[in-house]
Amino acid sequence: MTIVAQKLRCREISEADIDAVADLLTRGFVGRPRDYWIRGLRRQAAREVPDGYPRFGHMLDCDGLPVGVLLLLYTARADGAETSIYCNLSSWYVEPAFRNYAPLLTKIAQKNAEVTYLNISPATWTWPIIEAQGFVPYCRGLFFSLPALSRIKPGMTVETVAADARTIEGLSSSEAELLTRHARYGCLSLICRTAGGDALPIILLPVRIRRGWIAPPAMQLIYCRDIADYVQCAGAIGRFLIRHGKISVLLDSNGAVPGLIGIYTEARGRKYFKGPHRPRLANLTDTELVLYGP
Repeated sequence: MTIVAQKLRCREISEADIDAVADLLTRGFVGRPRDYWIRGLRRQAAREVPDGYPRFGHMLDCDGLPVGVLLLLYTARADGAETSIYCNLSSWYVEPAFRNYAPLLTKIAQKNAEVTYLNISPATWTWPIIEAQGFVPYCRGLFFSLPALSRIKPGMTVETVAADARTIEGLSSSEAELLTRHARYGCLSLICRTAGGDALPIILLPVRIRRGWIAPPAMQLIYCRDIADYVQCAGAIGRFLIRHGKISVLLDSNGAVPGLIGIYTEARGRKYFKGPHRPRLANLTDTELVLYGP
């Protein structure tokens, strides 16, 4: 192991490493094809990243080849008048022969005290490990809503945002860009307009909830300004989604959601954070779920 240690270093992933990193992740995550990783890494290569932060993440380098990787997705989010930095820790894998050095990746990745770190897809068996690292759950489960069973608000309309839309009536330029960017990632970006003329942005992502051979189609709520906005629009959204073969929308939640019909479960959906800002529910924008897919 001394020889290995002399050859080994931890460094940032560069664009030149994409192919080798995709190969490593394909070996490490059985069931995820190489195209899945290449698509996500290319999206990371093209997206905006806050100044001074890694574009892709970190890797354990042994003689120029990755033997361990931790993908990092940094995003600047507006929290009221303040802009805060969030980092989604994603897709941690280390080759078996180098597992003793795996903590180097997490130690380097979590070194910035001003950053709020997220883990949005922890395996159940890792929960005690994550909590021992100082992470706290901010979301304990999922609410499976059936929006078509909600009453439609009088005058409510739903429209789709195109991926090439330049402006959206009723939205700021930054929020309009958020919706069009996520439409390009394959999300369903919607504007719900109330009878009073308010424009309420909603972003949904197609997912499949697998239970054995059964995988009913559903949508995951990726973004709205407040859960109350989704509740207000649920009836209209439900009728809209039925035309596209979807009947359920999953919401990050810590319990049943007043005003919605559905089921809450803590069997899946737990999400953690560590850092100065507790993440709000209903904001999974620019995370692994969007850039890489469910």
